[in-house]
Amino acid sequence: CDFFYIKGVWNAITSSSKESKLKTTLQELLIYLIFLIDLCILAFGMVSTEMYYLNQAMSNLFLESEFSETELTTFKMINSMEDFWKFAEGPLLEGLYWNKWYDKMPAYENESYIYYENILLGVPRIRQLKVQSGNCYVHGYFLKMIRECYGVYSSRYEDRSSFGLMNGTAWTYSFPSTYTAPHWGYFGYYSSGGYYLDLAKTKNESAEKIAFLKSNHWFDHRTRAVFIDFTTYNANVNLFCVIRLTVEFPPTGGAVPSWHLYSVKLLRYFSMYDYFVASCEIIFCLFTFAFLGQEFIEIWESKTTYFKNTWNCVDVLLGLLSLVAIAFNIFRTTRVSMVLHKLIKLPDDYADFYFLAYWQTQYNNMIAVIVFIAWIKIFKFINFNKTMTQLASTLSRCAKDIIGFAIMFFIIFFSYAQLGYLVFGTQVDDFSTFENCIFTQFRIILGDFDFATIEMANRVLGPIYFITFVFFVFFILLNMFLAIINETYAEVKADLSMQNPEFEISDLIRKSYNKALVKLKLKKAAVNEFAECVRKASGEMNLEKLQQDMEKRGYSEKETKAIFNAYDIDKNEELHKTEGQKIDQKSQE
Repeated sequence: CDFFYIKGVWNAITSSSKESKLKTTLQELLIYLIFLIDLCILAFGMVSTEMYYLNQAMSNLFLESEFSETELTTFKMINSMEDFWKFAEGPLLEGLYWNKWYDKMPAYENESYIYYENILLGVPRIRQLKVQSGNCYVHGYFLKMIRECYGVYSSRYEDRSSFGLMNGTAWTYSFPSTYTAPHWGYFGYYSSGGYYLDLAKTKNESAEKIAFLKSNHWFDHRTRAVFIDFTTYNANVNLFCVIRLTVEFPPTGGAVPSWHLYSVKLLRYFSMYDYFVASCEIIFCLFTFAFLGQEFIEIWESKTTYFKNTWNCVDVLLGLLSLVAIAFNIFRTTRVSMVLHKLIKLPDDYADFYFLAYWQTQYNNMIAVIVFIAWIKIFKFINFNKTMTQLASTLSRCAKDIIGFAIMFFIIFFSYAQLGYLVFGTQVDDFSTFENCIFTQFRIILGDFDFATIEMANRVLGPIYFITFVFFVFFILLNMFLAIINETYAEVKADLSMQNPEFEISDLIRKSYNKALVKLKLKKAAVNEFAECVRKASGEMNLEKLQQDMEKRGYSEKETKAIFNAYDIDKNEELHKTEGQKIDQKSQE
């Protein structure tokens, strides 16, 4: 009896400890959910569906417009310098300058309202970058025919010397300013300096400037990239659309167009909803500082052992990213005000919003990552759940097997990527770079592939490459990966089934819910329900039968077992008549 008493007391203490820990976890989860809701309001308050439609409208105007009725080429189809000049003299000017309203009346003060809704801020800018000779060498066989060569663009070999008319920003090099962003193109990482010309506020003046550049051969064989930058503002939806049209001229010849359209909300605090989002930002700051303060105290107390816990590392990462986001939000707000004040004073100058739009987009991306990590962090609070325990145990137990398998998988995967690059790289766009090969092979695994193009590139190696890749990677290696996880999951599930069920968050919620119903007199107490089940058992008063009856009344197996153990004095998992009478007496008190 003493042994059973001590064991019962120990179980009660352990159960109470677990319940107390679960209550603390549940409280932390509720606080964290408030933070998560606030973060989501903040994040989704920065974006809207109108951004997509504004981008689409501008894309259709500048990227899809044909050069003329007889020439069906568009910006996306530019493949020479001549095509660029045709675009600049045609669709570009037609799209930029809408100087009349619906009724053909002139716009206010010669302003351009694109689609009658988007005002052109300042004037557009055309800029180019050149390379100097000396970054490539001519073979001796061709020295008599080719005297100079100009290779790919790099900041080291960028040409900064004056040329042409030798005066003005179009012919003399301008160094990049502090608040400008470089451009990552297909063939290089381009600086924000170069030779530029600002267009005018009217279509005719801008046409004259473009004709002037063309007639004086502004482009030559040293030109590697040309950029067209301009910004519009739509007051209806309070959105800036910052547009950069780029045409790169690689050393191989031809031209490769690309474009970036950023629809961003730079004026953040304008409407009542914006002020609501601003209040959410303040709450977000308070949460961030509170969380970081708590984490720093834990780091101070635990030292290096703090970082041995994966969730602690996630907390630190989330806090640091949040701090960076707060700092950039402050910088962006002040910088937008400075640019707009300058634009108001000098309306005929180029308004450089590209730097702000570029970093606003990176800020949005960072917020997206923060939201992602914040949602993943919920798993930290629901680890007490049986399903999550199975998942975590499965992944931790099979981690070594998966790592060993992953090494074998990627050896084969990268072998095929190199084979694809060497065999098809010169003819198939999907294999033109090693990175493209990697992504193409992932697409093949997912069932997205173009077998006809591979076969056309090489009628012998194409089918061999495709069939063997699908066979080894898809049918064998991926199934091995699934087999490792399935086997480990079965082992974990079998081990957990042998253990006594632990008290979970769902049990705590159910228990609290039942207590609330009892206090409101909408439900009987657990002991009363249990006594009623005993009376209806008709002599079959074993644990399994009682658990089934109590489950129908909304009680878990753990709760039933706790009451059962309290009255099962001889611990034979059956209640005899005397024990049943004690339960009746307890229920009637």
